[in-house]
Amino acid sequence: MPENAAPAVVRVAVDAPQHSGLTGPLDYASEQALASGTLVRVPLGRRELLGVVWPGDAGPAPEMALRPVAAVFGAIPPLGADWCRLLDFAAGYYQRSVGELASAVLPPQLRELSPEQLAARLRKLQKKPAKAAVPEPARPALAPEQAVAVERIAAQLASGAPKPLLLFGVTGSGKTEVYLRAAEAALAAGRQVLVLVPEINLTPQLEARFTERFAALLPEPLAIVSLHSALTPAQRLQNWLAAHLGTARLVLGTRLAVFASMPELGLIVVDEEHDPSYKQQDGARYSARDLAVWRAHDLKVPVVLGSATPSLESWQHAESGRYERVTLAARIGGGALPRVRLFDMKALPPTAGVTTALTAPLLAALKERLDRGEQSLVFLNRRGYAPVLHCGECQWKSDCPHCSAWRVFHKRDRTLRCHHCGFTERVPSACPNCGNHDIAPIGRGTEKLEEQLTEALPGARVLRIDADSTRRKGELEAQLKAVHDGEVDILVGTQMITKGHDFRRIRFVAAVNPDGALFSSDFRAPERLFALLMQAGGRAGRDASGETAAEMWVQTWHRDHGLYQALARHDYVRFAGDQLAERRSASLPPFSHLALLRAEARTAEAAKAFLDAAAGLMQDEEVLVYPPVPHVVARVADVERMQMLVEAAQRARLQAFLRDWVPALLALKREHKAVLRWAVDVDPLAI
Repeated sequence: MPENAAPAVVRVAVDAPQHSGLTGPLDYASEQALASGTLVRVPLGRRELLGVVWPGDAGPAPEMALRPVAAVFGAIPPLGADWCRLLDFAAGYYQRSVGELASAVLPPQLRELSPEQLAARLRKLQKKPAKAAVPEPARPALAPEQAVAVERIAAQLASGAPKPLLLFGVTGSGKTEVYLRAAEAALAAGRQVLVLVPEINLTPQLEARFTERFAALLPEPLAIVSLHSALTPAQRLQNWLAAHLGTARLVLGTRLAVFASMPELGLIVVDEEHDPSYKQQDGARYSARDLAVWRAHDLKVPVVLGSATPSLESWQHAESGRYERVTLAARIGGGALPRVRLFDMKALPPTAGVTTALTAPLLAALKERLDRGEQSLVFLNRRGYAPVLHCGECQWKSDCPHCSAWRVFHKRDRTLRCHHCGFTERVPSACPNCGNHDIAPIGRGTEKLEEQLTEALPGARVLRIDADSTRRKGELEAQLKAVHDGEVDILVGTQMITKGHDFRRIRFVAAVNPDGALFSSDFRAPERLFALLMQAGGRAGRDASGETAAEMWVQTWHRDHGLYQALARHDYVRFAGDQLAERRSASLPPFSHLALLRAEARTAEAAKAFLDAAAGLMQDEEVLVYPPVPHVVARVADVERMQMLVEAAQRARLQAFLRDWVPALLALKREHKAVLRWAVDVDPLAI
């Protein structure tokens, strides 16, 4: 640059604190013109932060001197214009700053490295040895319905303006094979493929399937990578760089992978698209599924949303013609869906001491399967030994001193543990209130169920899989391998074992206590329960060669409830129709659009005062602001939580309201210093 030349002015998206009110990119001086998407390090206050040069013209020349860009990551290509558009859209829609979102979705290790260190990482990446050549695997023949689905996706790949495609396939219908064929077509066309899964524990299983299929087609190192939060920071950076450089042709990951920089992206697959795990629950509360649909629309590439129980929003889009729907109604290999038996708990004689989880008929059914050498799965969506300890003398219960919730009894390590704030104590030897030594657990979790099954069925090999039994690295993989290898007779677990796992030997599934969600205050609870039970039942009878019919057993006190009747017929279409009719009459999503304003403070009064004041900031006849109410678990870690619902009939009207409201909320927070945190959650899943 000539000595007298003025430095260039660049806009940089940087993670500024929320209270600063700096929501857009900031201007910096640069010794050279920098392309949009270039990664840089810039000073902000006393810190030096990672930033992204953002598209658009810098503001008018300021009167004071701009701070200079501290360092430029010139060794890697700039992030693409499409990636910047995705971030801009997501930040605007979910009411966050673009710098905050960029900082959250880029690999954390980028913040710690200098340009020289990153260049060294890139050189190391290029020296990765090539994988050994492997023969191309035999591909299974497609069933007629699968062939139609593959044909429709191929047509979308060739289309200039593809529609989102909803792949509605029963459990075991071969949706994964359709994904593999679709990916194969996109890879053959020289495009990258992004596959999203809801849970980290499903990533290795799917990665193994894709690696086996494409190892011959993609022999280069890092041609298939995964992106999720369980990777080490170094692994995550390596895999992100491989995707950004185009080395990785196939990226599998959880919700954060929707932001992967993929310059040649040609196909997006969202497996189990109904799963609530795709919605981020803190920070920028984005929905990865919805952003996948937006990203595919922006790039004019196909997006495939697969599920046996699609979200009602996606189902309504298919009904209205906005999405194309393709159905896989039959299981591969002629396997039948499990027969659903609704066991009426009211039919049991009122005998003292009968446990409502392990009834005599259920134990008899499990023993029958055990005698045949078949595997069974018992599903209870509550971990721990018992939800609460109780004193019969003074009625003390093991509540958490920091939360409005009970501490759960974990028998294995003799602890009382709060599943909300993590507060843990040893189980007291006597009631802390009155000294009574006879304190007992009430209710049951998976740990107690495992113990009771082991006692009731001597000799049975019982294995529990839940968040407590799989904490250490490698434990989940080892336990799943034991199930697949036939080393387990009865598998006990929470919802983490009902999703996506291809258990070939399981012929019997029992859901022992599912009624709680029927009467939840959350209007989405029935939809989640139906999906969970359909997924749980879908683990049974996946191998058509079994000699006996697969069966699902549901123990319920409400046998005639419409949800269970639809489940017994495997009739998702009827269930979805009934639910959508209810939601239409009540003006609930997808027939209205919601946002939640959440506030946290040391006292409920302070949180409510902030929300009441927020409600008075804006008046809009087309937007309804409900009064503040406490969160379902109102107090967590000594912090009171309140929330306020905002509703509009039109998405655009709600977005316009939020755009004007959020800056006013920033100013309001300065007046309400007792409020610790506040956040806007657009399209909330839990209300």
